Amino acid sequence: MKQVAKDLLNIKAVKLSPEEPFTWASGIKSPIYCDNRLTISYPEIRTRIAKGIAALIKEQYPDAQVIAGTATAGIPHAAWVAEELNLPMIYVRSKPKDHGRGKQIEGVLAPGAKTVVIDDLLSTGGSVLKAVSAAKNEGADVVGVCAIFSYQLPSIEANFKQSGVSFSTLTNYGELIEAAVEENYVSPDQRELLHKWREDPENWLS
Repeated sequence: MKQVAKDLLNIKAVKLSPEEPFTWASGIKSPIYCDNRLTISYPEIRTRIAKGIAALIKEQYPDAQVIAGTATAGIPHAAWVAEELNLPMIYVRSKPKDHGRGKQIEGVLAPGAKTVVIDDLLSTGGSVLKAVSAAKNEGADVVGVCAIFSYQLPSIEANFKQSGVSFSTLTNYGELIEAAVEENYVSPDQRELLHKWREDPENWLS
């Protein structure tokens, strides 16, 4: 969905800097920084995202019964998508509460309920797959994951395949780079460098 890619660029939720890369928490040097939390402040954009993810779910996971948001970035989008689809919503904490009943899932989750987990962003898939595992441990039948954006890193396909869960996103790194060229955020020459990073994030500068 190229319009969503353009939205992310226009509100500076995505920043591209191929010559002066950012450093991620993992230590990886990256020409892209993505903060999809900014989208919640733009009603038109967040509505387009909610409707887009709802359409993805209808197409890819039509038997979904519950929408789950990852804490914290996935929660607002899960709420809007659940409203759009008129489905129950839950959210998954990053870790169990350290008091009370020690719950990791908030909301009502019926055993075996077919659940779609929503996050704002997918890199390797590690964090959202932890949420998937937590939901499964609480009895959910997780049928898929949806997100706004994927970096399309080589490891994500393998990680999701190993988990046995599929994923869908509204837009992705390749589409965003093409949108960035169209909108003159980057030059055609920079496009090649940006694509090189996705193919080999750890060695693209060597």
